[in-house]
Amino acid sequence: MSTLRTAAISAFALALAASTAAAQPRVVELPGKSPLVTIRLVFTTGAASDPADKPGVASLTAQMLANGGTKTLTFKQITDALYPMAAGINGYSDKEMTTFVGQTHVDNLEKFYAIMRDAVLNPGWRTDDFTRVRDDQVNALRVSLRGNNDEELGKEELYNLIYAGHSYGHEDLGAVSALQKMTVADLQAFYRQHYTQANLIIGIAGGYPAGFAARVKKDFAALPAGPADRFELPQPTAIAHNQATIVEKDTRSVAWSFGFPIDLKRGDPDFAALLVAQSWLGQHRESGGELYNRMREIRGLNYGDYAYIEYFPNGMFQFEPDPNIARHQQIFQIWIRPVEPQNAVFALRLAMYELDKLVKNGISQTDFEKTRSFLSKYVNILTKTKSAELGYAIDSQYYGMPEYNGWLKSALAKLTVDDVNRAVKKYLRADRLQIAGVAKDAAALKAELTGSGATPIHYNSPKPKDITDEDKMVEIWPLGLKPEDVKIVPVATVFE
Repeated sequence: MSTLRTAAISAFALALAASTAAAQPRVVELPGKSPLVTIRLVFTTGAASDPADKPGVASLTAQMLANGGTKTLTFKQITDALYPMAAGINGYSDKEMTTFVGQTHVDNLEKFYAIMRDAVLNPGWRTDDFTRVRDDQVNALRVSLRGNNDEELGKEELYNLIYAGHSYGHEDLGAVSALQKMTVADLQAFYRQHYTQANLIIGIAGGYPAGFAARVKKDFAALPAGPADRFELPQPTAIAHNQATIVEKDTRSVAWSFGFPIDLKRGDPDFAALLVAQSWLGQHRESGGELYNRMREIRGLNYGDYAYIEYFPNGMFQFEPDPNIARHQQIFQIWIRPVEPQNAVFALRLAMYELDKLVKNGISQTDFEKTRSFLSKYVNILTKTKSAELGYAIDSQYYGMPEYNGWLKSALAKLTVDDVNRAVKKYLRADRLQIAGVAKDAAALKAELTGSGATPIHYNSPKPKDITDEDKMVEIWPLGLKPEDVKIVPVATVFE
């Protein structure tokens, strides 16, 4: 492990120890003149703290609090009360963070805060709410994710493959069989252990009155003191050679995701450099990335192709990631949006070919300047609302780094193209990949992946000679997969 990585982990452990000793909620304030007030209650606990036999309990507990009643109000009464305020309480849980966020006009702040406070401090734990919320979570796994969303299914399965045997190694929503066995008592036990002052970061933004933040902190001192969750994360199992898992499903196209762990997180010295490389290769939902250009624009293979160095759930629905999904371990990932089955293997080969070119050749000075300029402006979009700005401020405190927007702009200004290309060589590779696919005829796809023949692209119209010449190289690009390296998994068993 690198000295910098060891120091970062030590600093994180010291910060956690300090927060436990203080045993008080931390407060992040962003006062302003806006009449809208945002409250974020972030508990530094999540799926990584799920007991081994209860995957999904952190997420289910969060949903019970956000979408159940309080001791004094039913869920319907809460919904009826929030409706005229045009307000709501959203709860979500990731590996290391569980977040409750709400926003209201300052004129309604007292009424809204009273409901949000009691939702977290005085949950009702009613059986009918529990049954409804648990059924919703099961349906989210079976219907929304597994049944209706091949792309997110493949991306989430990739994480489970990379982190197998690790505390990150299960879907945040859990497993259906575990959820169906859970009881209200299981949620109450998780709540008592993990909803502590030491785990809580209170965020408040907007035109709230003087003294409000201090009152919120005092109210949440009613939680148990601690201790804080400690994520003593082992390194994921090393990937010795390319491996693939095909989730077999009755679907018309093939969705791919592939990647590997990277020993890098936000705030680390090389983060900005690798972010430039990632953005140049495949900025999320942007048309300027190299993958997008080579795969969609030139060849018309699919809707888009993107790269990531941080977890980005629900990417097919969002242009920017949600804050408060901070993780101390990340992966490098390429997302290939669905392609026609006849071009599936070619598309996978082309993405690997483009990644290999980046690793071997780096990026040019011109591309570096263009991408750095883009990111210096794009970071403003990530914090374009007070709620998002508040979320990023909380994440920055969690990572032990300065405010993200200013930190990234400063880091980008100091970068050189050589810094970027050194980071590429250090962190990226085009082999030892974990590959996840979702496809209909998995046996035929496996045969293509492991066969020795070419897998040419099928065009609907002629292409220039330089492209068809390159295609000849791509269609035989080595995948490094033997039959024993490719697993076929029935979709009905995933997350079950």
